[in-house]
Amino acid sequence: MISAHVPTSGHDHVFLGSGHDRNEYRTSTMMAGEIIAGTIFGSMALVADGWHMATHAAAMIMALVAYYYARRNARNARFTFGTGKMGDLAGFASAIVLALIAVLIGWESLLRLAKPVQIDFHQAIAVAVLGLAVNIASAWLLRNEDHHDLGHSHDHAHHQHHHGKGQDNNLRAAYVHVLADALTSVLAIVALTAGSLYGWIWLDPVMGVVGAIVIANWSWGLIRDAGGVLLDYNPSHEELPGEIRHALETPQDQITDLHVWQLGPGHHGAIIALKCKAPRAPSHYREKLSDIHELSHVTIEVEPFV
Repeated sequence: MISAHVPTSGHDHVFLGSGHDRNEYRTSTMMAGEIIAGTIFGSMALVADGWHMATHAAAMIMALVAYYYARRNARNARFTFGTGKMGDLAGFASAIVLALIAVLIGWESLLRLAKPVQIDFHQAIAVAVLGLAVNIASAWLLRNEDHHDLGHSHDHAHHQHHHGKGQDNNLRAAYVHVLADALTSVLAIVALTAGSLYGWIWLDPVMGVVGAIVIANWSWGLIRDAGGVLLDYNPSHEELPGEIRHALETPQDQITDLHVWQLGPGHHGAIIALKCKAPRAPSHYREKLSDIHELSHVTIEVEPFV
């Protein structure tokens, strides 16, 4: 039996995304902007939606800490496969927070639908417009080519795979939090405007329920995708196992065991067991996999047919 570990991207176990430093900078820049905006407009924001802003700020801090920790410990040998999944862990936790926000918004909206309250429309609209402007600026800072589909990312991940990129679920979580804030602001502006013009007080809680449903859908997509990475789940659209089999298998060489999992954005690991009629050195099979750029950590085991 010939067995060898083949690190296709060198000996370091650094599996951070290609845009890790850029995404960390964008997140920290946005945090600074929010702190300044919160200082200037804090009183209105707290009166309007203090708990939501607090959880939103917590999500941004969580994202920034995850980037910093992953980069700081990227070469820490105690992390067997590096810290590439740190962003997925933070994204998963952030998605849970977002789901709780959706539940709270939905519950509060139902309570207000059952028992309407008086609204100061002019002040509320001003706060909503201000919040929307801040969130548009934040979304611009966090803009990323990876944010094509927030709730259902199957086709999007398929697109990424062919371009050798990987979805950064940490940045995606921060982005979804910003969009959730923007969505609530837009719905609030619509509801408050209609309420001030036609007296439709009931429209405000109805829009709250709509916003809660949309936010819950976004959070579920993030929970599913980030949780899948943490549990080494291979979604049905993942083509790497098929590409590996296509590259290695011949009538004389058969794969008997194959495990593929994500190590970080754009990085995958693989354990491959081969049975060959004429076994060759692992470097021979490594060369066959050289065109699959997503493979960053490969272990190959070769046995002869008995």
